[in-house]
Amino acid sequence: MPKIGPRELLAAYANGIFPMAESADSKEVFWVNPEWRGIIPLDAFHIPRRLKRTVRQDIYTVRINQRFADVMRMCGEATADRKETWINAEIFKLYGELHKMGHAHSVEAYRDDELVGGLYGVTLHRAFFGESMFSRARDASKVALCHLVAHLKIKGFTLLDTQFLTEHLAQFGAIEISRADYLIRLVESSLGSGSFGSVPNSLSGVEVLQSISQTS
Repeated sequence: MPKIGPRELLAAYANGIFPMAESADSKEVFWVNPEWRGIIPLDAFHIPRRLKRTVRQDIYTVRINQRFADVMRMCGEATADRKETWINAEIFKLYGELHKMGHAHSVEAYRDDELVGGLYGVTLHRAFFGESMFSRARDASKVALCHLVAHLKIKGFTLLDTQFLTEHLAQFGAIEISRADYLIRLVESSLGSGSFGSVPNSLSGVEVLQSISQTS
């Protein structure tokens, strides 16, 4: 594939396409356009009971866009549960550029100021395209996801794209829809604009649960 820049990357997202790499050592990326797409309907987001207690207790401090590069790096590290990663040097560079442009964001979970979990993704209009998440402490990435959903609802976002449906995401209400259905939702999300990074930058656990429980 020819070298791509952040503008081409945003255009791809606007058409339902995203890049991946074969492995962290791969020199190139390729485009992915799934026939079936995973999404989490924001008004149907489900928090398991035990996780709800964890969120309410504010065990982790959650911040936005403080250590984007570190979140990407930790998402790309091999772990016991994930031996391979698709985040190569080209992906790291491209999304770093998107972050500088205000189109890529991280949600970070801290314990005693140590980064122990988080996720990152891309925003375009009122859509958030989730890319990857990591956890180095129990439920840290799940708490970050809960904060993400609350933040998206407050900011008026309408689409949370997870790329694929996994058993892990299904517990939160993720579903699988056809490419045609996804493109309709993508167009609908473009009818307006979202401001992801503006205040409130951080919510308490109680505020997160209240926001998620409200319907749009």
